[in-house]
Amino acid sequence: MMIPRRTFTMSLLAASLAGACSSTPMTPTPSPASPPPPFDPKRGYQRREVSAGGRTVVVRAWEGLAYVSRPVEPAWQVMNLYIPEAYFQGGQIDGRTARTAPIFLPNSIGGYMPAKPGTPEGRNGPPPAPGQTPLPSAIAVALTRGLVVASPGARGRTLQAADGTWTGKAPAAIIDLKAAVRFLRHHDAVMPGNTARIISNGTSAGGALSALLGASGNSPDHEEALRALGAAPARDDIFAVSAYCPITNLENADAAYEWQFGHAHDYRRIEMSMLDYQMQRREVAGTLTADQIALADALKASFPAYLNTLDLRDAAGRPLRLDAGGHGSFREHVKSLVIASAQQALDAGADLSSRRWLRIASGRVVDLDFDAYGLAATRMKLPPAFDGVALDTGENQLFGSSRLDKRHFTAFSMQHSRVVGAQQADERTVRMMNPMHYIGRSAATVAPHWRIRHGTMDRDTSLAVPVMLGTLLAQHGIDVDLALPWDRPHSGDYDLDALFAWIDRVTAAPR
Repeated sequence: MMIPRRTFTMSLLAASLAGACSSTPMTPTPSPASPPPPFDPKRGYQRREVSAGGRTVVVRAWEGLAYVSRPVEPAWQVMNLYIPEAYFQGGQIDGRTARTAPIFLPNSIGGYMPAKPGTPEGRNGPPPAPGQTPLPSAIAVALTRGLVVASPGARGRTLQAADGTWTGKAPAAIIDLKAAVRFLRHHDAVMPGNTARIISNGTSAGGALSALLGASGNSPDHEEALRALGAAPARDDIFAVSAYCPITNLENADAAYEWQFGHAHDYRRIEMSMLDYQMQRREVAGTLTADQIALADALKASFPAYLNTLDLRDAAGRPLRLDAGGHGSFREHVKSLVIASAQQALDAGADLSSRRWLRIASGRVVDLDFDAYGLAATRMKLPPAFDGVALDTGENQLFGSSRLDKRHFTAFSMQHSRVVGAQQADERTVRMMNPMHYIGRSAATVAPHWRIRHGTMDRDTSLAVPVMLGTLLAQHGIDVDLALPWDRPHSGDYDLDALFAWIDRVTAAPR
């Protein structure tokens, strides 16, 4: 069956558009145009059966499909594309057709490391309890529900070419995800799936990049890098964002972390090492030194000033602010979200009597001791949590350059650096990795629908980070579904039924 041809509109980016960072104007030297990689829906695929939730669907699978014509890392700059066979035969799945099926765009990025494309066999959810069946992957569930799935690989912070050049530093990963979206839009006329309904999904750093993809659609900041890769000449905005525990807003995340955990001097951190090519994780307990406490105090004191510059407001239009001590309406707002999560758990039958930092009366959670809650959750990271003064974090490596493995990315850590000769990443690159800079204040198309989840026992970043993101989006008219799932640690894809119910809702609504 021939797929009905649809109109393709190319977004022309005017040369007069400046980048989101007006203090660092773009002066691109465009690379010569080149044809994007071809796609033939009749060739190069394998038929496979995919099962999840008692349902089975036959799909055409293109794995290792190049999405740029001039890749820097050909093994990573590829996608896996899965399309239900029914859409090539004029069929339907759950009322969806070749023209209407949304496109699910999950990435497998973690820790800003390089990531291969996901597969239906991948296990993206939490590990099963003993004796339980492993959860299906989000990709498998999406396909059995009639979505087209395109899972892009992406470069990451550890990649290095034979000549010693680092090839995956910021902003490489977001450039790759945008190129994947452009590939899909460019081939819209011959490919089943509705490119006006692309939904990204990711967890942790992958959640951050999902958010960045959704916030920075069609931004001129990324155009030069996309042209250099031979990305398709198409738009890269998307329809919806699913972000689990996004490790984002990195230049302000150190201060946000200490706002929540700065009073917690005892920690339980995770140390990772390699043994026989297997990643080993070991929990190490300790207490902050006097120097670390001083850093934490300074960072905590700096957070209110940043928060107040955002001019955030709640759903009723009331200002969300903090005083110099870190107290105020924003803190009460974050508390209210944790209380709502606790109430939901209580209503579901959970025994919360051991949570001494909750006050429960007549079956209602009426208050929360925020400082005691932070102590109970337990600090995981040493200050500064993200821009390490010893250049010892993954984020320091993310903001390296093509010739330098690690750099600072905040003025605070640069000032307190313990590394002789340390350098600081340029402001424009740092801003290009933060979705907050594109919402309501830049030449970018923001996705109209967002779902953000961050567990109440997630210690990898502050609760303030997703709350600031969701609140800023909402006050710019974006549809935001933000929640803090009860007792959930740092993880994602743990509520796939709810995720796909949300996708059903937003894709059924007019844009």
